[in-house]
Amino acid sequence: MNIFFGIMIPFIGTTAGAACVFFMMGQMRTNVQKALLGFASGVMMAASVWSLLIPAINMAEWMKDFAFIPAAVGLLAGIGAMLLLDRLVPEIYVKEEHNHPVGRSMSKTAMMILAVTIHNIPEGMAVGVIFAGVMSGKAGITIADAFALAVGIAIQNFPEGAIVSLPLKGEGVKKKRAFLLGTASGAVEPIGAALTLLLSAYITPVLPYLLAFAAGAMVYVVVEELIPEASREPHSHIGTVGFAAGFLIMMVLDVALG
Repeated sequence: MNIFFGIMIPFIGTTAGAACVFFMMGQMRTNVQKALLGFASGVMMAASVWSLLIPAINMAEWMKDFAFIPAAVGLLAGIGAMLLLDRLVPEIYVKEEHNHPVGRSMSKTAMMILAVTIHNIPEGMAVGVIFAGVMSGKAGITIADAFALAVGIAIQNFPEGAIVSLPLKGEGVKKKRAFLLGTASGAVEPIGAALTLLLSAYITPVLPYLLAFAAGAMVYVVVEELIPEASREPHSHIGTVGFAAGFLIMMVLDVALG
């Protein structure tokens, strides 16, 4: 039951963000969005190190001086996969320029939904991988680590759900339909996490690589999307403060509960 709830947490974040369509007249306030994105960035970056990379290295201790290899290979593979994904799928924050080939045949809102949905797939897999690490009992990952990562992704998903549903309402789509479309963009996360868990018996031998792969995907999302969006004009330090708070809280939780 704990694992089921854990893999649903990111989806709950998307659903809550999409629900903004019912009680917000306009877009989410810039400072609120920056604070949320900064906080999520800090949580996800700290989780990538303490909950994913360090356990990946610890699981490869039998390689002695080369125990870093699974972590390094997985990290680079995760970043490379996200780079490839961004080449194939329109990015969330550049749609207005319509400089992506898909942008010539799709509306701005359709591109936004597609981008958010597909970018959620590796995040769902990351949640599945970390819970698989908990279930294996060999990675040194606690249930608190897994829940902390899931919460960090959920916080990031909150503004993503809102940036799907609110523009739809602005285009004249009924609130209920806009909410359902915003919610649907996050449905791939628990599906990806559940499929990863179902395959956990087969992925255990390569778990260090998969943990590092998930870390690479998380680092890419933070550096490529969350931090730039949290730091965009008008300039303020609220995103940086949010990052520091998220990183600190995740670090404390990992050490205290790990």
